[in-house]
Amino acid sequence: MQRIDPGSLAKLLQGRRTVVVSGTNGKTTTTHLLAAAVRAGLGSAARRLVTNADGANLHYGIASALSRAPRADIAVLETDERVVADVIRLGRPEVLVLLNFSRDQLDRHHEIKSLGSSWRKALERAGASGPVVVANAEEPLIVWAARKGHDIVWVDTETVWHADSVLCPECGATLERTDPTEDVPGYWHCTGCDLAKPPTTWRVQGDTIIGPDGTVWEPHLRVPGAFNVSNAACALAAAALLGVDPATAISGMRTVTSPAGRFATARFGSTTARLLLAKNPAGWAEALPIAETETLVLAIDSVAADGKDVSWLWDVDFEQLAGRTVIASGPRADDLAVRLTYAEVEHRVEPDLAKALAGHPEPIDVIATYTPFQKLRKMGGLA
Repeated sequence: MQRIDPGSLAKLLQGRRTVVVSGTNGKTTTTHLLAAAVRAGLGSAARRLVTNADGANLHYGIASALSRAPRADIAVLETDERVVADVIRLGRPEVLVLLNFSRDQLDRHHEIKSLGSSWRKALERAGASGPVVVANAEEPLIVWAARKGHDIVWVDTETVWHADSVLCPECGATLERTDPTEDVPGYWHCTGCDLAKPPTTWRVQGDTIIGPDGTVWEPHLRVPGAFNVSNAACALAAAALLGVDPATAISGMRTVTSPAGRFATARFGSTTARLLLAKNPAGWAEALPIAETETLVLAIDSVAADGKDVSWLWDVDFEQLAGRTVIASGPRADDLAVRLTYAEVEHRVEPDLAKALAGHPEPIDVIATYTPFQKLRKMGGLA
């Protein structure tokens, strides 16, 4: 379609209320949460909404999703970081949700500041006709990019990964963070310029979300992890901008269980396994603590969709797995095994996924990068 009509994406984006969700981690789940919230708000008119629920978030995937629902007047779109600037330019979205930035697919994305710069320039060019930005105030690069927007709703998430925000994107000086035990936990500022964490409208506090008027919401999501409470907070702020009552929005979010296979449980022969996706150090930092089973399969690959550079393995705290039964699997299982050896984690290597999953009498958790994760979805009948 896009070869026949190169302008088709721009045409398909017109005439809709569009919400764009982007970030390194969590955009698929956040898109599902937001779409569910908006559907709940629409009630019987939910057919008016279109979304790319399978996670195809590049130009072709977005165009494909929109072309299947030409009459839908609301679009909730997961958008790859590289595509955000184009969607702002072509589609003039109403709301832009910016979740986080961290190293991911190093051979493809290179320096993440270049991506942040593209967002910043796109918002500056859009000016007053640009989107309202819902932005994670915990992320310095997100704040730097988003503050060029004409209207910003800041969300205070309890982000735990800070390794990709050491230097100021504005001036290059060191960023400083307050100790979590201090009066203003989570505050950060640049030591060389005025870039600092802005005052926030929405706030995550433990398992709750605090709204602009001080109302405390308990999301009770069916997807696990503190990071998903943060994703829900961003989705809730975006839904409110679309006119959806928070109570209705949260009710909708509770229908989300396994977005595009994430957190789904499937049978692999006689083995029951829960699937967790982790694509980069920040994602692994969130996934490892919620992997609860005594036996754990870790699956790694390095084709284009995973990122060909696996040096990120050395930034993951695998040491926390000491004492558990760990199986290293996938085409790059040997690289993972080297990292586990240095972490002093007992493990065995089984590159074949089917063999790694075979013969476990008790349920197990599986954490995988993108390509083995998609293979596992097919093996488990989830795709």
